[in-house]
Amino acid sequence: MKIRLDRTVCDGFGLCAKHAPDYFSLDDWGYASLVGDGTVPQQDRDAVMRALLDCPVHAITELGDRRPEVVHPSPGSSEDAADNLKTESNEAQWGFTR
Repeated sequence: MKIRLDRTVCDGFGLCAKHAPDYFSLDDWGYASLVGDGTVPQQDRDAVMRALLDCPVHAITELGDRRPEVVHPSPGSSEDAADNLKTESNEAQWGFTR
């Protein structure tokens, strides 16, 4: 995992340094700085993701291609693809898009 911190967006809440102090430090005014080059090993991923998700101004972003895992039904499956079709009648199940 690789992350980036946009210091121009940071408002100095300090939650990132609280959750992942090995990757974020605060300057004299309370604004965050990224420690290192943004590379996060697997064992520290949870703490850094917590910092990313808790940042109220979204100053931390994850870099790279994150593609959702697509599960394709097996060829012998009798599952009808129309059952998973997104329509207005089942909109509450998949989220608001308008």
